[in-house]
Amino acid sequence: MIQSVQAFPLRAPLVESYGWARGKASVREALLVQLTADDGTEGWGECAGPPAVLAAAVTAFFGPLLIGQDPLATEPLWDRLWQAALPHGRRGVLIGALSGLDMALWDLKGKLLGQSVSALLGGRTRERMPCYTTGLYFREGPESERIPRMLIEARKAVEGGARALLVQVGRSLAADIALARALRKEFPDIPFAAEAHGSYDVPEAAIICRALAEQGFTALSDPLAAEPVTAWARLAVQTGLPLSVGRYEQTRWAFEALLATQSIGTFQVNPAWCGGLSEAQKIRTVASAHGVNVVPRSPGTQLNLAASLHFLASDIRHPGRVELRPPLLETDSLEDPLREIFAECIEIEEGLATVPSAPGLGVTVNKTALFEWLKPTR
Repeated sequence: MIQSVQAFPLRAPLVESYGWARGKASVREALLVQLTADDGTEGWGECAGPPAVLAAAVTAFFGPLLIGQDPLATEPLWDRLWQAALPHGRRGVLIGALSGLDMALWDLKGKLLGQSVSALLGGRTRERMPCYTTGLYFREGPESERIPRMLIEARKAVEGGARALLVQVGRSLAADIALARALRKEFPDIPFAAEAHGSYDVPEAAIICRALAEQGFTALSDPLAAEPVTAWARLAVQTGLPLSVGRYEQTRWAFEALLATQSIGTFQVNPAWCGGLSEAQKIRTVASAHGVNVVPRSPGTQLNLAASLHFLASDIRHPGRVELRPPLLETDSLEDPLREIFAECIEIEEGLATVPSAPGLGVTVNKTALFEWLKPTR
């Protein structure tokens, strides 16, 4: 039985701030959750969103609903938390909190049964996953140094084994097009995709899609804000560049609404936000019925990276031809002081991530290091 539910809001200052189309950050934050069974076995998860708000949702709102429950009952427990959240919000921080708790339940379940999460998700289809790097964030400095600096960062990522790069755009059409041209000139054979964080309107998005397609980019992620979903259909008829969306969405119902637009090339799910691994599986099932593949996004700590890796390793690609390229796991190029809290991390070598075979998620939290980055919630 589940004996305790704890939340650990973490905050680590960065040496250098970074930015994207809709904001910037000078710290790295995370909210980790811990479930402890009556035999002392621990399950760990991660929530995406504001740590202080999430911590209260985890411990005060959802926590009492989990105490005394069977940790192996992942599906009934997900529904128990979902039903509690329904009157207060079907999207937002409550679902973010549910996501981290669900991730911790899968980790705990795997440890209690002696199985990896990917085995519990249905069995892994591959032992190592190729990785792409999310990077080229906006940095402070003279405008004349912006693109040269990004080219240097891209070179380091490629030399480090990245099989593809996800580039930040949304600053302005002129700046984004100049960056895309410079990257393609410098790296003629590297697959590039772009991420806009919902920073364009439909006419602007159509222009940048055509410009990126001219440079051989493979996709544009989140060019439009989440609402209204009908805008995706308007954009899709104006561009041949595949559109990827979903990192900000939650639950299968939101993804089903996007499917109805018949405009999305790929869905992205964030296990720490979308409703957890339990809901990510349902989103994948719903999407597969419409011929849309699903890939995870893994911002945050090693816990979300591990959850994304297990999810991806248990995926079956469609249409299923013999020489189908495997999907790529997201890694990032950002400074990460919070990596220190993990005694065991995901092993990545030459651009390939090894799927952990240890029970649960396969990453281990060092509690001594954890407390060094603990952020007061009041």
